[in-house]
Amino acid sequence: MAYYDFLNILFAPLLKLPALAAVIILSFLVSLIIILITKFTTDQNLMKRLKEEIKEHQKQIKEMKNEPAKAMQLQKKAMEVNMKYMTHSLKPTLITFIPIILIFGWMSSTFAYEGIKPGQEFSVTAFFDKNANGSAEITVPDEMTAIDGKIKKIEDSKASWKLKGNEGEHLLEIFYGNEKQQHSVLISSGDKYLPPMKKTNGAIKSIQTIHMKKTVLPVGYKDWFGWLGTYIIFSLAFTMILRKIMKVY
Repeated sequence: MAYYDFLNILFAPLLKLPALAAVIILSFLVSLIIILITKFTTDQNLMKRLKEEIKEHQKQIKEMKNEPAKAMQLQKKAMEVNMKYMTHSLKPTLITFIPIILIFGWMSSTFAYEGIKPGQEFSVTAFFDKNANGSAEITVPDEMTAIDGKIKKIEDSKASWKLKGNEGEHLLEIFYGNEKQQHSVLISSGDKYLPPMKKTNGAIKSIQTIHMKKTVLPVGYKDWFGWLGTYIIFSLAFTMILRKIMKVY
């Protein structure tokens, strides 16, 4: 994709860094861009006043716990002010929505999984229609090896092959009856990889390269945080800090 190649060039220096450092920098840059766009596309005096009104209404509602009728009226006013605030916040959201989605897509294709190294064993799984039975066969280029054989029995609507190969992008072919489906795999000494899952039409429903998930922020015995969790944690922190520093409401 053109945008993917553009972002590869734009963020090339980040690809030389550890994944954690790259995700932290990206979360800061995206947060900064959002805050700047919000600051210059909204009336900050109005936004500040609306926020203060919302806080004041919330305070008054707490004080009216014993007077439900008045509390309901205040709740209604608070909702109206909150709706006005959200309406004014919509403009920066619309401006940043598509660029952020594109950046998220690029990050998912860059930081979600570990790449497959030359000579490393990995698996490719084909998923079949629930009525499929018998066997399926895989063919690989000369630069690759099917470690546990090319013909596999379909069990639980799937068949898997263990493979390894030399560096490069390789085209695999999977045969089932008269059906043939292709799937590309990238073997790289770096961290690059192709989209693991490919949807197909026919008895073969999809083909997936099995990658190890990349742990970006190793926390806890399960090392839970991949790129998305790490991004959310740091972007929330950066957003709160930048809003205070730049006085954005």
